[in-house]
Amino acid sequence: MEPAREKGNRWVISTKDEMRRAVIEVAGEASRKLSIFTHDLGTGIYDDPGFLEIVKRLVLSQTYARIRVLIADPALGIQNGNAFVNLGRRLNTYIEFRHVREDLRSRAESFCIADETAVVYRLRHERWEGIADTYEPAVAKLYGTMFDEIWLASEVEIEFRQLGI
Repeated sequence: MEPAREKGNRWVISTKDEMRRAVIEVAGEASRKLSIFTHDLGTGIYDDPGFLEIVKRLVLSQTYARIRVLIADPALGIQNGNAFVNLGRRLNTYIEFRHVREDLRSRAESFCIADETAVVYRLRHERWEGIADTYEPAVAKLYGTMFDEIWLASEVEIEFRQLGI
């Protein structure tokens, strides 16, 4: 029998509202870093006022806070005037967006990692089913390594520069 967990909470997600709450809770665990891999900026998720407040608090309270966002298809979020993108314009020394390189856009998953310990993960970005855990360093490290590889292979696109991001 497996020993009881001493840290963190783990739960299954099945709806957009549960995903929004999970992203807010996991982001709230961050003390220095958030890494987000998304296909479309998650309308209703990453532009939620609760999430944006956590991001503002993180970057304004920590000198070395860093928020990195990989976006496979940024057009939708940018066209809709995403509040997270607008926040990124104002706090561009802390928040950086990159457009995923074309040959890496076929990845189906979507995730958010806080400080290499907490994670929200969806196997298929077009569905809301997923899992969240506020303390799972091994899983967060696995997806963090994948995120770093994609991050290094991707560049800031001209459309982001034009927006001042």
